[in-house]
Amino acid sequence: MKKYFVLILITTLLFSCRKDKPVDGPSLTNIFGAFSVLTGLDASSDAVDFAAGETVYFTAELSKTSAWQLRITGLTSGAEKIVTGLNQSINAEAYVWDGSTTELPMFKSEFCQVELSFPDEPDTDTILLDTIEILTPKVNQGFLVADFENGFDAGWSTFLQSGALMDFQVKNDVALSAEGGSYYNMQGEVTWDWLVGLVNFKSSAYGVPTFPLNANPDVVYFNAMIYGEPGFPNSLVLFQFDEDDNEDGVFDEASEDRYAYEIQVTWSGWKQVSMSYTDIAALVAASGNQVPEPNKLKDINMLHLANPASGLAKSKLDYIIFTENGALNP
Repeated sequence: MKKYFVLILITTLLFSCRKDKPVDGPSLTNIFGAFSVLTGLDASSDAVDFAAGETVYFTAELSKTSAWQLRITGLTSGAEKIVTGLNQSINAEAYVWDGSTTELPMFKSEFCQVELSFPDEPDTDTILLDTIEILTPKVNQGFLVADFENGFDAGWSTFLQSGALMDFQVKNDVALSAEGGSYYNMQGEVTWDWLVGLVNFKSSAYGVPTFPLNANPDVVYFNAMIYGEPGFPNSLVLFQFDEDDNEDGVFDEASEDRYAYEIQVTWSGWKQVSMSYTDIAALVAASGNQVPEPNKLKDINMLHLANPASGLAKSKLDYIIFTENGALNP
C-alpha cells in the first residue's frame, strides 16, 4: 500500500511542476526569420503645416522586428531629419515628426523625400521611398533677435572697415540660408586690424528698453547659426552682451556689465551655436555689479574678426534667438 502511495505522490509532484503558461518574449521566427516588407512605407498625411501644430508619422509593417532608419530630406533646403528604431510595426508609437531637423539647415516650405532603410539586414538593399510637402515649417518658441527675412532692420547699426572685397549685407537664397530664405553675409580682408565688421542689435529696435528675457540666467539660452565657408577657417565671431545695470536707459562700459562669447569658425557649412546666459557671463570679468541679468540686456554686438595676417575671411550668420529651459531644437 505504501508503494502505491509513494508512486501517486511522485506523479502528482511531477505534473504540478509543469508550466502550462507560455513564457513571454518574441518568437524565434520574429528574431531569426526571413526579413521582408509586408506593408510599404506610407505617411499619415501627404502635406503638413508644422506652424499650425500639425505633425506627421510614418507606417510600415515588417515580417520581423528589425532595426530601421528613417531619413527625411528637404528637396530645396537639403535639411535632414534622421531617426532610428527597432520595431516590427512602424507607426505613431515608433516616431512622430514635428518638423525638427537633425542636420542644418532647417526645413522650409518645400517637398521632402522620405527614405526608410534597414541597416542590419545584409541580404537586402530594400529602401522604401515616399514624399510629403511641408506647407509651413515649424515655429520655434523664444525671442527672435534676427532672421534677416525682412532685410537689415533700420533699428540696428553697423560698422564696416574699408578693407578689400568687403561684402556685409543681407542676401536672399532659399537653398543656402539656415532658416527661411535670407542670411547675413560677412566677408572682407583687413590687413591692419582684427575687426572686419560689426552689427549692433539694439533693444530699442524691438520697441523695448531691454530685451524681454527671464531674469534667471540659468534658464536663458542664446542661439545663433553660423556658416563656415569651406577653405576659409580664419573667421572669428564675437558676441558681446551689454547690460543696463542701473536701468537708466544707457550702457556705460566703465560701470556696467559687458559679457562676451567668442567663436572660432573652423567648420564648413551651417552649425548651431548655443550657450546658457550663465556660460556667457563666466567668460569675461564684468565691470558692473558682476551679476548676470538677462532681463537687463540692453544691446547685443556681433563682431566679425580675423587675424590681419590671415587674408580674406568669410562666414555667414542667421537665426539669432533666445530660448528658455534649453538650447534651441531646430
